[in-house]
Amino acid sequence: MSAASRPFRQVDVFTAEPMLGNPVAVVHDAEGLTDAQMQAFARWTNLSETTFLLAPTDPAADYRLRIFTPSMELPFAGHPTLGSAHAWLEAGGVPAGERLVQQCGVGLVELRQSEGRLAFAAPDLLRSGPVEDELVERIVVALGITRDDVLDIAWADNGPGWVGVRLASAEDVLALTPDFMTLPVDVGVVGPWPEGSECAVEVRAFVPHAAGITEDPVTGSLNASLAQWLAGGVLPASYTAAQGTVLGRRGRVHVTTADDGTIWVGGDTLSTIHGTVTL
Repeated sequence: MSAASRPFRQVDVFTAEPMLGNPVAVVHDAEGLTDAQMQAFARWTNLSETTFLLAPTDPAADYRLRIFTPSMELPFAGHPTLGSAHAWLEAGGVPAGERLVQQCGVGLVELRQSEGRLAFAAPDLLRSGPVEDELVERIVVALGITRDDVLDIAWADNGPGWVGVRLASAEDVLALTPDFMTLPVDVGVVGPWPEGSECAVEVRAFVPHAAGITEDPVTGSLNASLAQWLAGGVLPASYTAAQGTVLGRRGRVHVTTADDGTIWVGGDTLSTIHGTVTL
């Protein structure tokens, strides 16, 4: 197949200010691209995720999304979901219903617009509950802390494979200097800011297997699964999380628990690059 030019956007997610969130590369009109071409482009962009917008195969969806890291395809990821929805809407997409419906590897994901922000409904966890003792020990050692520093630890996996770790404070989260060579799985760490702070918690996402990426700046899937684990109990039902601080970003993730129990994860989005890409 000969190369063709396709519309392209790079969208900054979880920020209202350019270059302070987490970018995602979005290729429009991706029909005809092979898996290998998609993976090669994602490897070349070297962003945490690159996405491809396609026509849906499920009549209930407005579009279909494929999500690639530099090394593999993901069934779901949060900031690519918001950034790709932003790109689809900006390019003239019109939802068939009241809410936008994305088809991806985990199935159908609903999105809504509220207070000028896009938000996605957190998908069901694929795995939750206790973490094996041997794995806990490896995670703790890799994080450079002790088991006594961990208030709680659990599987919080909605696709990427997260283990959630809860520490006593945001300062403890910011002080972490993990040994990425020994971190056995993707780990999300959360700790509270003092009452009255701008944000309720500080979050960090460590992804040692993502083709050289060691810390993701701002992570929708992790914040979704942390909310499913902690919101309405340890954390308020609705709150704002900070992420990316140690990387020079200013990510803000807005978590809202609806009356029906649905957790919505939202943030500001803006396009920073418009153009075409030849693939």
